[in-house]
Amino acid sequence: MDRYIVISKHTTEDCRMAVKHFKQHHAGYLTHYEWGCYDDDHTAYCIMEAESHAQALNTVPPLFREKARAVKLVYFKPRAKGDSLHKDQTEH
Repeated sequence: MDRYIVISKHTTEDCRMAVKHFKQHHAGYLTHYEWGCYDDDHTAYCIMEAESHAQALNTVPPLFREKARAVKLVYFKPRAKGDSLHKDQTEH
């Protein structure tokens, strides 16, 4: 499985509704998400393992899923001098 960060934004007005929908959709996932709301960042964040972007996004309630993002995370390992970080990157 791969690791993803799932980012689900909502408005200040929708804050209570967002938490309510997370509880109703998958109560178990509510505690996996961290919330920026108390710092005026109305976003829920979760780092998780999933088989695909779609599977990661399925942890977000349907009402908020369209605006959510799932980003696959990777670790970069140190390499020999001259190696590029991206496979398709060409040297200039």
